[in-house]
Amino acid sequence: MRVLVVEDESNLADAIARGLRRAGMAVDVAYDGTDGHEMAFITRYDVVVLDRDLPGMHGDEICAALVSSGALTRVLMLTASGSVADRVEGLQLGADDYLPKPFDFAELVARVQALGRRATPATPPVLTVADLVLDQARHVVTRAGRPIDLTRKEFGVLEELLKADGAVVSSEELLERVWDANADPFTTTVRVTMMTLRKKLGEPALIETVVGAGYRLRAEETAT
Repeated sequence: MRVLVVEDESNLADAIARGLRRAGMAVDVAYDGTDGHEMAFITRYDVVVLDRDLPGMHGDEICAALVSSGALTRVLMLTASGSVADRVEGLQLGADDYLPKPFDFAELVARVQALGRRATPATPPVLTVADLVLDQARHVVTRAGRPIDLTRKEFGVLEELLKADGAVVSSEELLERVWDANADPFTTTVRVTMMTLRKKLGEPALIETVVGAGYRLRAEETAT
């Protein structure tokens, strides 16, 4: 899941980003409304965690722009005001959820995860191919009943391949969906992650390399 945090209180923004990354999300941060608006329309985010009172461009304007664009991006609006009137106004602007400050971080993570599931076409909570099972909610992967310990990036790559349902996923798409803006597009990070993932998944191999295009998962256990 790719998330953008737009928050001008840098300590809070960085803390939110760290926590969401620990939950397995790829997170970018903008510290004012102008940068946040630009980033939101350059990259396809599943969720934008948006402070309402921002310098440069107000959070209300960013929210309205995202809604009018027809993007599938979901908006979780943050504000220092917790009044019912403010919550209603934020939701009327098109925000998908609204969380007053201060908030419990576990609740923020849960709400972002819930919104992320709504930002993409519906997929089953448990994804399978052949004898491979990935539980998105529990963050657990097994093959033939054997648990497989994956890093967050390996889990994210496998999740994207399973969601593609046999379609080819390019390295560029994986880099955009699993990593954040700090990832160097010219590195071999996707290829290296794919190598370690294949090794952990074991034989027979399920991940197929499509030369010049990317990777895909095959249901047949004869994949190479």
